[in-house]
Amino acid sequence: MKAAEMMVKMMLDHGINVTFGVPGGSLIPLFDTFLEHDGEIRNVLVRHEQGAAHAADGYARALGRPGVCIATSGPGASNLVTGIMTAYMDSSPLIAIGGQVSVSLIGNDAFQETDMVGMTLPITKHNFQVRDPGEIASTFMKAYTIATEGRSGPVYIDLPSSTQSGEVPTTPPKNVQIPSLKRHSPPNYNQIVKAAHLIVDAERPLFIIGGGVMRANAFQELRELVHLVKAPVATTLMGKGAYDEHDPFSIGMLGMHGRKVANYAVVNCDLIIAIGCRFSDRITGDLESFAETCKVIHIDIDAAEIGKNVTADVPIVGDARLAIADLITAVKKMGSKTEETEWSRRIKELKELCECNLEIDSNPISPLRVMKELMNVLGPNDIVCTGVGQHQMYCAHFLKMRNPRTFISSGGAGTMGFGFPAAIGAKVAQGDVEVFDVDGDGSFQMVIQELGTCAEEDIKVNPVILSNHYLGMVRQWLEIFFDKRYSQVHLGKNPDFVKIAESYGLGGTTVTRPSELKEALKEQRKSDETFIVTVEIEQESNILPMLPPGGKIKDAFGGCMRAPGRFF
Repeated sequence: MKAAEMMVKMMLDHGINVTFGVPGGSLIPLFDTFLEHDGEIRNVLVRHEQGAAHAADGYARALGRPGVCIATSGPGASNLVTGIMTAYMDSSPLIAIGGQVSVSLIGNDAFQETDMVGMTLPITKHNFQVRDPGEIASTFMKAYTIATEGRSGPVYIDLPSSTQSGEVPTTPPKNVQIPSLKRHSPPNYNQIVKAAHLIVDAERPLFIIGGGVMRANAFQELRELVHLVKAPVATTLMGKGAYDEHDPFSIGMLGMHGRKVANYAVVNCDLIIAIGCRFSDRITGDLESFAETCKVIHIDIDAAEIGKNVTADVPIVGDARLAIADLITAVKKMGSKTEETEWSRRIKELKELCECNLEIDSNPISPLRVMKELMNVLGPNDIVCTGVGQHQMYCAHFLKMRNPRTFISSGGAGTMGFGFPAAIGAKVAQGDVEVFDVDGDGSFQMVIQELGTCAEEDIKVNPVILSNHYLGMVRQWLEIFFDKRYSQVHLGKNPDFVKIAESYGLGGTTVTRPSELKEALKEQRKSDETFIVTVEIEQESNILPMLPPGGKIKDAFGGCMRAPGRFF
């Protein structure tokens, strides 16, 4: 058996029947093998390798298991780097396979030779260069395990062309040993008990939920704990959807662009119960002032994240689902909370004040109106992917997700161009639901060529492009903090996105009036193929609240149309 055949066999044995990639000379043996497994494994031929990485990432986030992207040697593989880094920053399980020159040519500066092992070392959990064909099966098994074990993330496999053509045994190893891989122990019982005591004694507890809850599939356990403790739930961008945002305890996203009520809660609580979040700067603002008057329970599977940014009074290292289950047991033994407290009443009051009026008939169209009409067409299991910028924050604020893995966005890296290819991957993963890509005109133009992927691969996604002719978030910063000194942020006249879609054989419509939104989104949803809705929005609208650079959470300004001014 050829090594390339073994690689495909290992993918199938691990439940991988879809890849996203672009072929090239160094990968001919591997892609030739795909022909022998037609009907068993599918490669989605994207138009750019960055799109392959983002699509595989979107696939992974929607499905909860690794996505696979493939690119040829040299520029093909290096084009994967942005997508690999994006997955790394958000702890998304990804297996990236890049072609390489023949083993005999490595180190000779041969055509399209690139040190991808060196390039990907800082942005992967691990990487491999397979020089011996006999190691190809064990390498893939290790890569899959490393990508999924503990804190998930990307793994890169460098695959020389000569390795793919080598002969290997037909039977792969039954298992492999990875001596350096840390196996996580159950959460420490004594720390669980300490945490439970703090929870029961707290008068103003607050949950902060991050993407780790998503990775651990801890949704049911989280809901039970929240209703036992009866505390408000704020989320990070990565945690959005891990807790039902229609639930009374949900208060939305916190941080630099967080909702006012969520930021009020983090400033005024006496206990933070942080689960699966890393306390990034977008959440904390000025670190010295964050959590300065409250206790902190921090649960994370990665011990390196605990205490890195915010000191934890009770650190708990372990899987979020197991830790939450243990907390439920411990808290029940100590007694549950009463339904109504002064804290819960205050949070409820502020939450109601923060419910903005989305019935805005202004022309140009307000982004808030777009969010309102989009909520009306979204089903409970439909998926929303976003690019990066103002449109991303509008979605984070105003789209309320009921179920996990239905909101997919680039958080740690903030990668413009992520949304559209991620939506393609999510649709391939979850073909029975509608997948929307809410994008900005700047983000979308970075990956617009993937319309060809949708057309040729018969993948139906729903791009909703908020067109303001600016790099909107940068423009907002320049308006607020640099006295409107707009430098290199005006895109000028955009192309006609609908005509571009039509040139690929797809459809679309442009919306210029609020009254047209509802029918346009209905038409898009009913379409059997990718159908673009371009919405000409107010060009200088701002998404608030917003935290000044280096500022304290309590200094966040703006937002909450019915509650102007400061909460604090």
